[in-house]
Amino acid sequence: MEIRARAPGKIILAGEHAVVHGSSAVAAAIDLYTQSSLHLPPSGEDGAGVVEVDLTDSCLAFSWPCSRLLEALGETCRKAELQAPRPCSPEELAAIAKLVELHEIPEAKIWLSAGLSAFLYLYTSILGCRPGKVVVSSGLPMGAGLGSSAAFSVSLSGALLTAAGVVCAEGVVGGTEWQLLGKDHLELVNTWAFQGEKIIHGKPSGIDNAVSTFGSMIKFKKGELTNLKSGNPVKMLITDTRVGRNTKALVAGVSERASRHPDAMASVFHAVNTISEELSSIVELAATDEISMTSKEEKLAELMEMNQGLLQCMGVSHSSIETVLRSTLKYNLVSKLTGAGGGGCVLTLIPTLLEKVTTELESHGFRCFKVEVGGQGLQTHRG
Repeated sequence: MEIRARAPGKIILAGEHAVVHGSSAVAAAIDLYTQSSLHLPPSGEDGAGVVEVDLTDSCLAFSWPCSRLLEALGETCRKAELQAPRPCSPEELAAIAKLVELHEIPEAKIWLSAGLSAFLYLYTSILGCRPGKVVVSSGLPMGAGLGSSAAFSVSLSGALLTAAGVVCAEGVVGGTEWQLLGKDHLELVNTWAFQGEKIIHGKPSGIDNAVSTFGSMIKFKKGELTNLKSGNPVKMLITDTRVGRNTKALVAGVSERASRHPDAMASVFHAVNTISEELSSIVELAATDEISMTSKEEKLAELMEMNQGLLQCMGVSHSSIETVLRSTLKYNLVSKLTGAGGGGCVLTLIPTLLEKVTTELESHGFRCFKVEVGGQGLQTHRG
């Protein structure tokens, strides 16, 4: 049996960093996906066979004998209560870390350790120690602020829960082989994926996995999610600067700046909140003709430009980001960083002139993606 699930990446249109300090943020799914394909042999006794994961984009594969998993995890390697995911305990996480350490991960890819830990937790919690193989592939750059880890956790959870028989498709994505899950089943996938995200990131906000699961656009503030309905398609050019960054250090840097300049930074966060609230209202407006569409795009561009200026005030821009801003400004296009900043990816709102600006950016060695914002969330396929 083969079960496939794919989950989209995400962008933050407004509010990154400020959301940590109580401001609103607006995030959206994009049509770049991570896919998890689960292959299961006929059921056998726990302890027989192996559990494998093949990370095709990293050209790495890992496996663990089911007997070794049972020995290391004991009763935690039995199927959990699937309708009520339990957090991974410190003891279980330590045991899983030892299992990951059995493999020699290249130093340049040591960041994979957290993802492998999340994999083992989700697999053994949902399917126990049943042998199987998961093949993971992705159109998302890793560690670039596009929610690649969340897309991994969501697609993996979707495939595993489908195999366990607790979620099933209720609709078809028009013109494709992919199927959609119902709201209740998506809620369950999202809850499991969030447990995987916690293993990878420690204390994630939950925005990334929610957008990857449900798709579309959301507004997030102080733990509350509000679904947004885009009145018109929004197209973005995403430029991957290929500059790595440390998200935790950047978040901490903003907090330190807020401690040194509390009044000034409070004003910055308040301004970002206002921008996010206005942007969320504008995206839901339906432009019915060319004039109103141009007006809508101009307002979105102005808000993005203001948000980028405030992100510069927070100290999270980077020379590579500024190069993208200058390059796109030549064509009267507005850009802003998305995610943590310090490198990573940059959004450009695209009304026209896509080919010229893409050529300019790629001449600097950057990687560009043209995406449609606010698309479908998790999709599955049983073959």
